[in-house]
Amino acid sequence: MLTVNDLTFSYGRQRVLKNISFQIRKGELCALFGPNGTGKTTLFKCCLKFLVPDSGTVRINGKDIRGLPPRQMARLVAYVPQAHHCAFPFTVSQMVLMGRTPHLNRFFTPGAKDRKLADQAMQTLGISHLSDTAYNRLSGGQQQMVLIARAIAQQTGLIFLDEPAAALDFKNQINLWQTLQTIAEQGTAILACTHDPNHVSWFCHSTVVLDRSGLLAKGSPGQVMTQEMMDRIYGDACRVWNINGLKIMVPGTMDTGTTNIVAFPGNRKGIHHK
Repeated sequence: MLTVNDLTFSYGRQRVLKNISFQIRKGELCALFGPNGTGKTTLFKCCLKFLVPDSGTVRINGKDIRGLPPRQMARLVAYVPQAHHCAFPFTVSQMVLMGRTPHLNRFFTPGAKDRKLADQAMQTLGISHLSDTAYNRLSGGQQQMVLIARAIAQQTGLIFLDEPAAALDFKNQINLWQTLQTIAEQGTAILACTHDPNHVSWFCHSTVVLDRSGLLAKGSPGQVMTQEMMDRIYGDACRVWNINGLKIMVPGTMDTGTTNIVAFPGNRKGIHHK
């Protein structure tokens, strides 16, 4: 669904991305991982045609995005940014229904199918009870769930998520990542930027790791999220433990000999990697 080949981008004289190449297949939940300032959001913007790269190509479903008009792009890929500010008091259901815009007729009138898909997306995220609430009165975490529901309602084969769980409490973080797994299993490719190595390890099929030198690693979390990789990214800030077959990243100061560990809260449905 997504092929990035030798992508390079600079802000003036400052090189941000250099020769970045990777692929994401249909039905794959891929994490974009790395420290702050390594170009993750810039990579998103290049893939979405918000920025024009210095060189390299991006293909979505085999099509070079340079030849795609905005409406066709919107039918191929959905995007959820880190933050979204809305000055108008649209209701949650109206916001989610906006995800159907690329598929509407020339009069931009939503039909029964569009409303049904919007309702299903709200149900998937567990926010149906907020449908009549003004979006700009919600908490940051609730707004994020609405934007993700809007992306689901858009019914694209590829979704970009920029730190989707950043504003959510722990329970909703887990619920969200499990929902993303389910969406991927239904055939959607997802590229999700995250700063939490545990989310990468617990939930994702693959990961692309960036550092200031460029593409540091790509592959399955089991192969990539190692102690050596964490040391290279964060120095001695964290340790990689294997608890009952589950890989967990903990602060580097924690002592395994004096700590009781519960491997994972709740059920472990959908945790693929060890």
